[in-house]
Amino acid sequence: MTQTVRIGDFAVGGTRPFALISGPCQLESLDHARRMAEGIAQACAPTGTRFVFKASYDKANRSSLSGTRGLGMERGLEILDRIRDEFGCPVLTDVHETHHCAPAAEVVDVIQIPAFLCRQTDLLLAAGATGKVINIKKGQFLAPWDMANVAAKVESTGNRNILLCERGTTFGYNTLVTDFRALPIMAQTGWPVVFDATHSVQQPGGLGTASGGQREFAPVLARAACAVGVSMLFIETHQDPDNAPSDGPNMIPLDQMQGLIGSLRAIDDLVKGR
Repeated sequence: MTQTVRIGDFAVGGTRPFALISGPCQLESLDHARRMAEGIAQACAPTGTRFVFKASYDKANRSSLSGTRGLGMERGLEILDRIRDEFGCPVLTDVHETHHCAPAAEVVDVIQIPAFLCRQTDLLLAAGATGKVINIKKGQFLAPWDMANVAAKVESTGNRNILLCERGTTFGYNTLVTDFRALPIMAQTGWPVVFDATHSVQQPGGLGTASGGQREFAPVLARAACAVGVSMLFIETHQDPDNAPSDGPNMIPLDQMQGLIGSLRAIDDLVKGR
């Protein structure tokens, strides 16, 4: 039986319609964040899909030193706070250090643990202690059943607001593959499962000093995840992905989001019996 987790004024889990986590990979400016949030809201409106605005204030795991890291925590959290107030949507960002958790929790509704850090006990405990919803990305190096131990670390803090996120598994060099058995396996923990369609098509380090990706396959994987019956979908977007500061090759163009969400909701409704 899947647990129900509340995010802002809505809940995810069970047979509820999937909710969306979406936004640009990296915060660029307040005006850009507003543009993205407005576009996502408009894309979700026809189907009534609820969304969490996602953007990172620091990309600490760039492929090389030449990668753009972001605006920093102070400015980034200011922007996320404004987006939350102006658009009435929950907001999410990732953390990389234990001391990031408490300040982030003062602003965001969801704290995300990056895949590379998903076994870092101190980080999981610090995040869990905030009481916020914690979205834990499964490491590319982990089996899906290993996520039960990861979730237990957060639950040990008394925090039962846990999401488990699949984002692909290492398959040779610079390549990821998605094993869709992972979704029902992780769901056996009882926690809602998120499928990250855009990072699952990433090619880590594939461009030498940056990661590549195959965004044309992200909608394919998202449709497959809906057919399994996930609780949330994670789909990064940008108005000009080819010129985005990070993860552009994976992101869906903003003007394609409405059509994609509509097709995904049709599958979700069918699978969940609505």
